[in-house]
Amino acid sequence: MDRIRIVGGNALNGIIPISGAKNAALPLMIASLLTSDTLTLENVPHLADVENLLRILGNHGVDISVNGRREHQDGSYSRTVHFTCRTIADTTAPYELVSKMRASFWVIGPLLARCGQARVSLPGGCAIGTRPVDLFIEGLQALGAEMEIDSGYINAKAPEGGLIGARYTFPKVSVGATHVMLMAASLARGTTVIGNAAREPEVVDLANCLIAMGAKISGAGTSTITIEGVTSLSGARHRVLPDRIETGTYAMAVAMTGGDVTLSGTDISLLDTAIEAIRRAGAEVSAVEGGIRVIGHGDQIRPVDIVTEPYPGFPTDLQAQFMGLMTRAQGVSHVTETIFENRFMHVQELARLGAKITLNGQTARIEGVSRLRGAPVMATDLRASVSLVIAGLAAEGETMVSRVYHLDRGFERLEEKLTRCGAIVERISD
Repeated sequence: MDRIRIVGGNALNGIIPISGAKNAALPLMIASLLTSDTLTLENVPHLADVENLLRILGNHGVDISVNGRREHQDGSYSRTVHFTCRTIADTTAPYELVSKMRASFWVIGPLLARCGQARVSLPGGCAIGTRPVDLFIEGLQALGAEMEIDSGYINAKAPEGGLIGARYTFPKVSVGATHVMLMAASLARGTTVIGNAAREPEVVDLANCLIAMGAKISGAGTSTITIEGVTSLSGARHRVLPDRIETGTYAMAVAMTGGDVTLSGTDISLLDTAIEAIRRAGAEVSAVEGGIRVIGHGDQIRPVDIVTEPYPGFPTDLQAQFMGLMTRAQGVSHVTETIFENRFMHVQELARLGAKITLNGQTARIEGVSRLRGAPVMATDLRASVSLVIAGLAAEGETMVSRVYHLDRGFERLEEKLTRCGAIVERISD
């Protein structure tokens, strides 16, 4: 099992290219099930989750061709993937595939919309909370689907003639359920109005792609989305938006270690709330041509309190990284997690590096320390794993991060990107 070895203490200087967003690429790939034409996606990241989903889509009958090429001197890597699903070969998404990644459950929407039926295993993914599928079920039921849970699978069936447009308001914001409703409603008969919809940029990216395919969607990026169903969708060419979580992660790494880094190929407007928090912590962050420039002052980090919230609030996917940053702040900060109930598993691992963190329910109190010291640590989920990398970059001595397969699910070529900016980071394969 691979590990990552980090020798801390080096400031980061240079250029880090930002990859396409995993959280946008996955629903965009699944949207290929909605059409018999070819959907071409540019800027698709090379990640474990993406590769798993390619296998799942292949199981459903999607013909996939991949090409990639290194484009720029900054090391950015462009990958284009073509998806063609002439016919759906299988409407079952089996446990052995879906259990590896929660987002693969989202195929239920396109399968139901295009074929009128689907049998999909209940999902897996990171152990950061129960994350029930009730919102998915209720939303699709509102479109007329019959849903039954049997032996760990959801059996879904559309009414004769297909799904029917309806008005449905989510009782709580769900990005995944919004993705599924967008895709399913695009081929439903009549008009669908989604209330309390997720407003994330990745939702907007999916809507824009569906519109390019012929869908009639308005309101994406607001809490109310309207979809006028169409009888069929065509192919399209679409570029995956930059990964705002990767952007924020590297910005926090620079803020913690010091240095001067340009994050290329990204957009500062994608994460206003997180950028504001990083600035309040003492880093300089500014938009530049083609990206974002971050100047860090690692020994002058200020404490900042944050609360995770649905977009446009502070992203839960940056909570662990920001907590890593706060371990070196000059004072006490608080991090409150409101999205997932079990997303503090990184706390005990940060403590191994010398962090002083106490938990009270869903709030962590972080008392900044003057220095961290390297130690063996273990990743527990995707975002927790990269928070340990950030802390290791600032710690004295050697940090060894194990179970980095979590990291490979969401960060493309992390060691290479950090090494190009002066970090001492290497992957060790046992």
